[in-house]
Amino acid sequence: MPVARDLYDPRDAILYALGTGAGLSEEVDELDFVFERGLRVLPTLALVLGTPGFWLMDPKAGLDWPLILHGEQSLRLYRPLDPAGELIGETRIGEVADKGAGKPALVRAYRTIKDGSGKIVAELSELWVLRGAGGFGGERVLPGAAAVVLPDSPPDAALDLPTSRNQAMIYRLSGDRNPLHVDPSTAARGGFERPILHGLSTMGLAARALTHLACGGDPGRLSSMAVRFTAPVYPGERIRTEIWRDGGDIFFRASAPERGVIVIDGGQATIDAFARDEGD
Repeated sequence: MPVARDLYDPRDAILYALGTGAGLSEEVDELDFVFERGLRVLPTLALVLGTPGFWLMDPKAGLDWPLILHGEQSLRLYRPLDPAGELIGETRIGEVADKGAGKPALVRAYRTIKDGSGKIVAELSELWVLRGAGGFGGERVLPGAAAVVLPDSPPDAALDLPTSRNQAMIYRLSGDRNPLHVDPSTAARGGFERPILHGLSTMGLAARALTHLACGGDPGRLSSMAVRFTAPVYPGERIRTEIWRDGGDIFFRASAPERGVIVIDGGQATIDAFARDEGD
């Protein structure tokens, strides 16, 4: 895939934060996420920088893209993001698994984001579920660590955050223009009763919750995050994030309590544990 370059500034960081629902809650102060004076940048802004966009929609891929779902996403930071700069992203397609005829195929992709000097800023991986695309042969299971099992004990802390009915409309302005998230006819083709929120907007909401629950309100302390998307969020729903602390490690899940549905499961995050570039 081609190298993607992004120049971004505080306006982009603020627009991204609004697309994750920042400023909607009356329970937490998020002025610093949406005001250029003293701006604090959400670490998950890296998810929309240095990206080729929703590359699975490319006609050359030959995929029935309305049936594609985002299965997993990880983000590992080498330092907190600056409020402005130029970042360069390189994306490569990794492992592919075939669940069988009439079943999904799984595709994992990797992205490395560097600054203009060539230093790594972040590393990301994503897993896409191509519904109904199996049956071509190959490995049935992707390599990688086993899914995280959360503790049976009650969570150490929890926070409910609202989403807005137009949240997907705002989030798509940060780069993901997949019409599944705004167009009812495309959502119906994908098997949904109405447009769904971007999974990465939900991940950004969870990052905001982790910032308040575990980082003292400072998003610059959140150094890595990995999620497994288990159900869609509909814009306008309230999302509850629950966490379990283990030193600097955080385990979490997010749910839509009105529907009794877990939307992110087996979440992992680290606080103040930034990756180190061996070239430093």
